[in-house]
Amino acid sequence: MRIFHPTDFSPASDVAFVHALKLALGGGGSFTVFHFAGGDPDDDTREFPHVRDTLARWGLLPPNSPREDVASLGVHVRKVAVGGDDPTDAILKYLEKHPADLIVLGTHQRSGAARWLDREVALPVARTAAVPALFVPPDVEGFVNAATGAARITRIVLPIDAHPHPRPALELLPGLVEAVQDDAVSVELVHVGTDITAPHVRLPEVAGWTWETRVAAGDPVEEILRAALKADLLVLTTEGRHGFLDALRGSTTERIVRGARCPVLAIPSTTPA
Repeated sequence: MRIFHPTDFSPASDVAFVHALKLALGGGGSFTVFHFAGGDPDDDTREFPHVRDTLARWGLLPPNSPREDVASLGVHVRKVAVGGDDPTDAILKYLEKHPADLIVLGTHQRSGAARWLDREVALPVARTAAVPALFVPPDVEGFVNAATGAARITRIVLPIDAHPHPRPALELLPGLVEAVQDDAVSVELVHVGTDITAPHVRLPEVAGWTWETRVAAGDPVEEILRAALKADLLVLTTEGRHGFLDALRGSTTERIVRGARCPVLAIPSTTPA
């Protein structure tokens, strides 16, 4: 799995970093930590989050291990600093040449934005790149313990609708969760509408997983956020600004990401091959 993690060295990015690293370890493959350095791409390289120190804290490497020992864990780490005028453009250009399977980003609740130049970055990147993205909100631990590296996902909320159909999320979710833990998981499928409008879904057979479907009435964003209050992970199937019960003020996905108190996994209805 190719994990791509843009960081602006903020506390929100620090929390996203441990989630990205945990997923990279579980999925194998590559882990790219990307920083937009503005006018001087060499200025902030010393501030990159420390992969080896984190792995040592998690008990996966001895302290002061050489860089090559990280590869022995099955993951290749790359740290990239890029200059330019616009962080979103820099990220998208990099992803064109170096495709990713999952983007992991820290967000700010107020605007869904990274800190870079006070511009909105996280949501436009995920929307334009059309790659599954994990948004990690600030001021929450998320499902990865930064001190130990242990993952804890016991309850997942997955809103479902006919357009887009949740099939891509249902297909991707088990493998992603099992990359970081083996524990039992409870998944609540939430449809905001009626029994008649609820889509038919084929549930994957995953040992230890239980599934429950609930139909709710009301504002989609409010109902989804209410359902996810005690969730460890909220999973959305997205279709740009014209799908998934799109709201007038920004897409439903964007409004949910800004209001969620747990990590949000957004999976495009059509993902790149």
